[in-house]
Amino acid sequence: MSASYPIDQADETLALRLIGWIVSDVARADRMVALTGLSPDDLRTSLGEPAVLVALMDFVINHEPDLVACAEALGVAPANLVAARERIGR
Repeated sequence: MSASYPIDQADETLALRLIGWIVSDVARADRMVALTGLSPDDLRTSLGEPAVLVALMDFVINHEPDLVACAEALGVAPANLVAARERIGR
């Protein structure tokens, strides 16, 4: 069992920006819902929960074209998204 740590504000902000990128495209948002099982209501009620942030970050990180496109759109290196996900998921 891993210890629970407070989420770093910069990592949380990056995760929320990533989520904004996901939902900015209807087809991508629909794919996210289909693959994660998270409904729009689930997102509204649990957006700040580390498990939800990790699931949504994994959705992007585990599909390299999305990872690269998201990182480019957010102006960060793909490795920064991966590192933030790892820190949030501790």
